[in-house]
Amino acid sequence: MKNITIFGAGLSATSMINYLFDHAEKYNWHIRLGDFDKNMAKAKIKNTAHGTGFKFDVNNQQQVADEIAKSDIIVSMLPARFHHLIAEKCVELGKNMLTASYISPEMMALEAKAKEAGIGLYNELGVDPGIDHMSAMKIMDTIKEEGGKLDAFFSSTGGLVAPEYDNNPWHYKFTWNPRNVVLAGQGVSKFIRNGLYKYIPYTQLFSRIMTTSVDGYGDFEIYPNRDSLSYRETYNLQDIPTIYRGTMRRPGYAKAWNVFVQLGVTDDSYIIEDSANMTYRQFINAFLPFEQSISVEEKLIKLLPHLADEEVMQKLNYLEIFSNKPVGLEKASPAKILQKILEDKWQLEENDLDMIVMQHRFEYTDNQGVERKKMSSLVVEGDSKEITAMAKTVGLPLGIAVKLVATGQINLPGVSAPVIPELYEPILEELKSYGIIFKEEDL
Repeated sequence: MKNITIFGAGLSATSMINYLFDHAEKYNWHIRLGDFDKNMAKAKIKNTAHGTGFKFDVNNQQQVADEIAKSDIIVSMLPARFHHLIAEKCVELGKNMLTASYISPEMMALEAKAKEAGIGLYNELGVDPGIDHMSAMKIMDTIKEEGGKLDAFFSSTGGLVAPEYDNNPWHYKFTWNPRNVVLAGQGVSKFIRNGLYKYIPYTQLFSRIMTTSVDGYGDFEIYPNRDSLSYRETYNLQDIPTIYRGTMRRPGYAKAWNVFVQLGVTDDSYIIEDSANMTYRQFINAFLPFEQSISVEEKLIKLLPHLADEEVMQKLNYLEIFSNKPVGLEKASPAKILQKILEDKWQLEENDLDMIVMQHRFEYTDNQGVERKKMSSLVVEGDSKEITAMAKTVGLPLGIAVKLVATGQINLPGVSAPVIPELYEPILEELKSYGIIFKEEDL
């Protein structure tokens, strides 16, 4: 019997947990699921004989060591900042570990020790990062194998509400951590286009968008992610003239969101005075010029005339930011207050379903010197409030990877991401049986 231990039982882990239990009897696995919320862990075990739910505290170093010691494989679904701590103990105790998160510098620092110990630390096995890597590398490797040369690579992903439930003027609802949405894009975004390095400061990010369309799902806009340049190393494309990664939203989102950026209400670095006794209207007014003779709405339009048109004001009014609703948060940053405002209006309703949309565009020169373009698109809709598109696309590739490691089909000592055929080919193939299929077309 193999003992597989999962740390973290949150929503994004649900599909992976279900996948492993679906295969537990066949492969003789026992699955231990630990979470700080013991009741949640037990609920997701569903009384199966193949599982045990327990309370887990990542800050309890003795418990961490004990759980890893009695396991064969560890899966970390904890917040990303804890992964390297789990990984260090896995290397020390000789246990393979898998996560859906980015490879952090702290994780990468374990590469030599993990290789020496013969232990695999498998990362970036979710959707983005994860499925994006796998699907892109499959096409890139095919282009190279056929003698082609990749000239440009564009990749974008979005977590959105499914079209049937898209019923607000922002065409957006929270499908993942709201805080991450509020803070998205802060810093400098950088990419390379036709051999020219481009740097976009946060204050310009949402005015520098691209557009695309996905067959059957309409139009989208794309704002750039923070660091596209690092993916040259990930994909072994050090000399590529163009590489750009972005986030997808429905048209009109970026212009309206830019109002918040320009006002400064996405800032998380300081506390608003007396925030608990403030109204939404007073909060917005705090960032506008002092003019007693005109309304808050008029001041905003006067300050940002290039942004605050009728359509944008409709979006802002939907959020009730000009209302007298109380903020009610003690010692809150502007970003925290904005998050509360958004959470009031952007939550998925009881029967709403979410959607993941992903698209890659490849521009390459084939072995005859002919310039070609190829598009690869994916759309996945959620099944329920628990089995969301986000949960499926994060959890299923990770679950499949756990199976490959547990059954000995994969053995990659060191720190890895799914950018090699040994990983991406079997995972992508099995994902097809779950409806996670890319549509490829030549342009």
